[in-house]
Amino acid sequence: MDLQTIWFLLIAVLWIGYFILEGFDFGVGMLLPQVSSNEADRRAVLTTLGPVWDGNEVWLLVAGGATFAAFPEWYATLFSGFYLPLFLILVGLIVRGVAFEYRSKYGKAEWRQRWDIAIVVASAIPALLWGVAFSNIVRGVPIEEINGHLEYTGGFFNLLNPYSLLGGIVTLTVFLTHGAIFLSLKTAGDIRKKSRALATRYGLIAAVAAVAYLVWTIISLPEKKTIVLVLSALVAIFWLTALGMNLRGREGWAFIFSSLAIVSFVSDLFYALYPRVMPSSISSKFDLTITNASSTEYTLKVMTVVAVIMTPLVLIYQGWTYWVFRKRVSASQIAHPERGVLDGDKLPL
Repeated sequence: MDLQTIWFLLIAVLWIGYFILEGFDFGVGMLLPQVSSNEADRRAVLTTLGPVWDGNEVWLLVAGGATFAAFPEWYATLFSGFYLPLFLILVGLIVRGVAFEYRSKYGKAEWRQRWDIAIVVASAIPALLWGVAFSNIVRGVPIEEINGHLEYTGGFFNLLNPYSLLGGIVTLTVFLTHGAIFLSLKTAGDIRKKSRALATRYGLIAAVAAVAYLVWTIISLPEKKTIVLVLSALVAIFWLTALGMNLRGREGWAFIFSSLAIVSFVSDLFYALYPRVMPSSISSKFDLTITNASSTEYTLKVMTVVAVIMTPLVLIYQGWTYWVFRKRVSASQIAHPERGVLDGDKLPL
């Protein structure tokens, strides 16, 4: 296996990790007003994310950095052609981070309500637009050769086609379900009950959308029909099993199977791409592939050595963080939710 293929697979793994971890992160943010009826509930919900949300976003930074270093042509074309949606995603991530930190810095209820709205909106925007972006990458976008370079020649509205919008609905509803399952695993009392009910509701919507999306993908890629069909079947099996486990109150298993469904779904998209990294909708001769978009062999070798050393350390550290904060959270553990920080106490989110 050549280094270009290895790094294509590693980037796929990074995106899988990001969608699993940041996926429930987005889902919890969007579900905030639906699972909480008072300030204590809201703080309990956000406390489940407090120790992990910023660590989850690191997977995106590493995926972007790895793409820039291993496949600079892919990175340049992607970030220039998809500038507006990626900019909106970045704004959403920034606003979420600010909202998490600022909502408890002032004692007024109106202040917290405004930041809660910001959390919901800033979680929904990336959840939708990631599906739109990846669907366009799989479908193909207008790329042609200009002055010896392969460049994106479309506009923003080229990206808002029916296939990509359906992909956005899939990621939005999948993340809502994944977040609800995570909340049911991490909370107790009424929040847990509401989260389980919402996981079933959104999970069924996600299942219908995902079936339509994967069938469309299979029809669009007849040359890869067999493997795409197998991976799509795995997505369905894992997802339905997750919903079944959720109904039985087995939240841990439900989270594992919803994560496996995301693994299969993202693997399906990357398999549909390979060996391309950005197909051209104009002509296959303008496709960006792992060969014509990659860095030099020496760069890939150095990156491989660094990845072999650093990746296990990152995984161990993040796994340890989740283990330390593994216990359930309930509203009853949130002391004096209306007190704010006027007395100098450091309260949860």
